[in-house]
Amino acid sequence: MRTKLYISISLLLAILIRTPVLAQDASQWHLPEGAKARFGKGLLVDVQYSPDGTKLAIASGIGVWLYDANTGEKLNLLSGPMYHPRNYGHDRKFIAFSPDGSTLASANLDTIHFWNVTTGKHLRSLTEHTALVYSVAFSPNGNTFASASFDGTIRLWDATTGKFLRKLDSRNASRISVSNVVFSPDGSTLAGGGSNHKVWMWDVNTGKFLHELLTGHGNTITDVAFSPDGHIVASAGVSQICLSNTTTGKHVNSLHGHKNWCNSISYSPDGRTLASGGADKTIRLWNTATGKQLRILTGHTGVVYSVAFNPDGNTVASECANGNVWVWNANKGKHLYTLTGYMGFVECVAFSLFGPDGSILASASRDGTIRLWKANTGKHLHTLTGHTRGVSSVAFSPDGRTLASGGRDNTLRLWNTTTGQQLYTHTVHWIGSVDSVAFSPDGNTFACASGNVVGTIYLLNANTGKSIQKLAGHESLVISVAFSPDGNTLASGGQDRTIRLWDVNTGKHLRTLTGHTSQVNNVAFNLFGPNGNILASAGIDTTIRLWDINTGEQIRTLTGHTSSVNSVTISPDGRTLASASSDDTIRLWDANTGEHLRTLTGHTMSIRSVAFSPDGRTLASGSGDGTILLWNIETSKP
Repeated sequence: MRTKLYISISLLLAILIRTPVLAQDASQWHLPEGAKARFGKGLLVDVQYSPDGTKLAIASGIGVWLYDANTGEKLNLLSGPMYHPRNYGHDRKFIAFSPDGSTLASANLDTIHFWNVTTGKHLRSLTEHTALVYSVAFSPNGNTFASASFDGTIRLWDATTGKFLRKLDSRNASRISVSNVVFSPDGSTLAGGGSNHKVWMWDVNTGKFLHELLTGHGNTITDVAFSPDGHIVASAGVSQICLSNTTTGKHVNSLHGHKNWCNSISYSPDGRTLASGGADKTIRLWNTATGKQLRILTGHTGVVYSVAFNPDGNTVASECANGNVWVWNANKGKHLYTLTGYMGFVECVAFSLFGPDGSILASASRDGTIRLWKANTGKHLHTLTGHTRGVSSVAFSPDGRTLASGGRDNTLRLWNTTTGQQLYTHTVHWIGSVDSVAFSPDGNTFACASGNVVGTIYLLNANTGKSIQKLAGHESLVISVAFSPDGNTLASGGQDRTIRLWDVNTGKHLRTLTGHTSQVNNVAFNLFGPNGNILASAGIDTTIRLWDINTGEQIRTLTGHTSSVNSVTISPDGRTLASASSDDTIRLWDANTGEHLRTLTGHTMSIRSVAFSPDGRTLASGSGDGTILLWNIETSKP
């Protein structure tokens, strides 16, 4: 329950009169060294109102964003030790305000960070957990702090000093993850639900287990919430919300309506209404006395992962899988405004090589969206929607006017980059998931690689979508394709650890390049500079390899990454090679000598893709943290 407390006028003024850095464009806030801009606000994970209702906190892959809840204006980004949602589900409580609104806690893997909300200063870190922290909560009086982790451990802390107080009796729950914990309104009891299908109750003062509630769930509990009077605990799960009496432990009522998982629940301050968000893309409001559904809020284009009532009970905020936060009038069910810019796991980025001024950047995400950006200014141009599953690959036509995208929804789509309109969709039943697309240098042909059909590459007419050639030979899935600068050769990298070269005109297999000891994730030519016969490849084996395609000879192997290398790109002048890795770093190399030049750090999750701008001065990187960073290659300075 969120306690209704109000901060002083002086604190409000301190928030509203922000420092000069916060007056800048948000793409410039808290940049890592060497980065000159950040596009997107990160992977959206959790949303919470401050106790007085004036601020909205949104947790993402790069930090916690603070907004003015009335206007939607960005106030701050709490960024220091980075918030890190790797391996987390979305139905968790990763952030929590203290009752007086002065402190915010955020979970980061097995660590919890405390922040001063007014200044954005990092206060302290709690490090006793040894597994991923799934839920955090302050007691109503603000003196005690609770945290629950994946291994079933629940810890209590002194909220003022950060001192560890006690561990709660886990009832042999070492193999049971606790999704969420919540304090009773009087602070004497803690409730938690998780993968054991049950809600447990503990005495906060002693840490002793009290009893379990008979909820009626037959599957994992995704969220728990106390009614404001403390008499009822609501718990969410598959297709239902269960209400249980906290004193007797008996099941009181079940609320049915969601067609799939109910991910999040929140009581209104008066306890008369319960809001729930679900996998069916709806928010549902319920009368808690009768169990009757009051209204359904629709409009989301993705799963609703989190809902939260404003402390005055008039507004509900919801977190959607498409990367947006929606704010609603709870009484009328009217949509008020949307906070945008959050993205899913960014799979790939690509620059337009020509076009108006060569400064259009495309990014594609696992949430099924593609975004076009003005790379010089950071302006968001278009969001391309149509794919019903994640987008695996994007490629610009040579003239920059068309973008091709391949998705896990078994479709190839072509888009007008000026208007953002979809030109046509080609459903490829004979391919399955389209994991890689590439235009030929003349723009007449594009290649697509399959994630479902073993060893298959198709060459298609870019104007008609008709199949030209079918290239078969890989013994396993094909992950990446790339055309040589003259367009006569196609390189493909696969799960079978090989790179194969093909004659584009005849479809004939030319040669196989071997050396990688595991899956080849990416292949890339230098399209404009010297040595167009050089091919770079990236592998799960943590190496980058350079090849002469005329002879099939391996020229050199670049080592240094500590995890899978996911993407490689060569600068237009042929001098620099950039590589992106699951070790969260980008490495720059001298393409001629193989010398490691520098390492770029700043992303908080696996980096999936890198791309040079046409002038070679800027590098774009897309990451699982839900952001794209732009880097200054020449100076490595912001």
